Amino acid sequence: MKKEIISDPVIQKAKRTKQLAKIRRMAYITAALIMLSALAVVIITPILLTITNSFMSSSEISSNYGKVFSSLTSKEGSTFISESVNLKLIPDNVVLDQFSTILIKSPKYILKFWNSLLYCVPIVVFQLVVALGAAYGFSRFQKGARAILFFVYIILMLMPYQVTLVPNFIVADKLGLLNTRWAIILPGVFSPFAVFILTRFMKRIPVSVIEAAKLDGAGEWRIFRHICVPMSSSIIYSVAILIFIDYWNMVEQPLIMLSDSETHPLSVFLSNLNTADTGIAFAAATVYMVLPMLIFLYSEDYLVEGISYSGGIK
Repeated sequence: MKKEIISDPVIQKAKRTKQLAKIRRMAYITAALIMLSALAVVIITPILLTITNSFMSSSEISSNYGKVFSSLTSKEGSTFISESVNLKLIPDNVVLDQFSTILIKSPKYILKFWNSLLYCVPIVVFQLVVALGAAYGFSRFQKGARAILFFVYIILMLMPYQVTLVPNFIVADKLGLLNTRWAIILPGVFSPFAVFILTRFMKRIPVSVIEAAKLDGAGEWRIFRHICVPMSSSIIYSVAILIFIDYWNMVEQPLIMLSDSETHPLSVFLSNLNTADTGIAFAAATVYMVLPMLIFLYSEDYLVEGISYSGGIK
């Protein structure tokens, strides 16, 4: 009886400690949710404004954002905006003229859209082909010059694209590829990003699986095709999405490598829209976002799974 009386305060203290830990954990979760929600609002608001403003007339856009555009186009340079800007999510009158202009009346937008696809699709496909072979070699054979070469890949990946832009320009000029699509496609095909990500993933494939395949008489090609590639499907999807979005938004490469504006992708076309065509600019930006958003929504599970496996979460 005495022993039970003595143990009651200990049990109560343990319960209080557990309750305090639970309250503290809930407070941390609540604070994290509030911060993430605020961050989500900050990120989503420009997208919502772009989409809703694309259905506004040019006069309504000018009345809402005229002060912003006038400050940007002022001869004196950017100036401070003393008056408040009217941010509207719901247009007064829904107008579709700008969409008909860019999709039907003007062929420029459709031409630039197909230019973007002609750049992005070959880069994604062939970069994955090259990266899968290189990643398999780096993950299976890590001695000697291969380790040094992989270190060089990491250094190149850490460099911003602007550093390698001049060497790429010189090489393309010497090969006679300037002002052609190959000046954009070839550097993209041999980008080190996919090689690094896929190598990290393939190194985590259990050696016992590969050894079992060797005991069954499988060669390197069968191991690569029937074991490594299927086991890396999630990270392949993730890398493909990231590559596509990266090159879908490229601006510097076409501006430097391509002098003919007819071969420029849609991203360059959007950056050249002037402030006089604000309605068309909003509509073009909205349509421009549709394909990446559809790809992301359709492949979200693959993207999350691939990144979590690659980062060592699972």
